[in-house]
Amino acid sequence: MAVIQMTDDRFEEVVLKSELPVMVDFGATWCGPCKKVEPIVEEISEEYAGKMIAVKCDVEECPDTAAKFGIMNIPTVLFFKGGQPVDKNVGAAPKKVFVEKLEKLF
Repeated sequence: MAVIQMTDDRFEEVVLKSELPVMVDFGATWCGPCKKVEPIVEEISEEYAGKMIAVKCDVEECPDTAAKFGIMNIPTVLFFKGGQPVDKNVGAAPKKVFVEKLEKLF
């Protein structure tokens, strides 16, 4: 499953009401470290297809959502379960860091 491009008005429907765990990648097109995280999130979304949802939130396209969840630095990846943020990673990190956080949600 591909990473879902998010907008403020779809966030509640896609992320907060999801039955599955959701990995939300907050970033921006101009952010160098975000470009390193993006392919990792895409890989994970394919490997865990059907078990989780991966979402990309460009902070310039989702300013309300970024503000609501206190996103001050990008990239920030939030992990949601049952509509609540339960874990996060700030900054670029190796794939295993994201996988370990995601695995705790199952």
